[in-house]
Amino acid sequence: MPTPSPADLRAFVRRRTRLVSVPDIPGLRLHLADDVALVSRAATVEIGIPDADLPYWAFAWAGGLAIARHLVDHPDTVAGRRVVDVATGSGLCAIVAARAGAASVAAFDVDPLSEAAVSVNARANGVRVAFHLRDPLNDPPPPCDVLLAGDVVYQGAMAGRILPWLSSAAARGTQVLLGDPGRAYLPPGLDLVARYRVRTSRELEDAEMKEAGVYAVRRMSEAER
Repeated sequence: MPTPSPADLRAFVRRRTRLVSVPDIPGLRLHLADDVALVSRAATVEIGIPDADLPYWAFAWAGGLAIARHLVDHPDTVAGRRVVDVATGSGLCAIVAARAGAASVAAFDVDPLSEAAVSVNARANGVRVAFHLRDPLNDPPPPCDVLLAGDVVYQGAMAGRILPWLSSAAARGTQVLLGDPGRAYLPPGLDLVARYRVRTSRELEDAEMKEAGVYAVRRMSEAER
């Protein structure tokens, strides 16, 4: 099967999701899926992605929802500022930052279907998001004023890579916000900024309502490294 084009990927996202309102985020709509396994199988069958990963791009994750809620409540966090969203998935946090008046928004993810999802979701919400299809953790954190990371410590290996990277961004003076609903790999010592009850999916979580925090990441001490 030939490599799918960006247009093919965007068509797949539209075909396999529904454009729905996101609870507690006024006016926001995203293309979201109902069934994790079905979307993963469809990605393999319809567009030839072998062993398709969990479709992070097709769901609004609890940690990202907490950041989004925080930006709705405190738009001054990003208004007029340069914002970067890592492991963006659906583009939830990036799009809310753009709606809140960010001067620029860049989103990073390694999944081509995330790029497609961010494209159609940004268009549905009338905002612009610059997407970068690469792993930013291979390089120093990009220059920005605010760095957002929603639900990124779901695995030990991922947490081990991204937490020092986020800390290095904080050490450069970037405001780093991490959203998390209490995953096993959430480290101690983060500064809790806000806590929200968010409505998510039983496809992803053990309950439809989850309590998720927004944390400020600070520079690690030598003892913490």
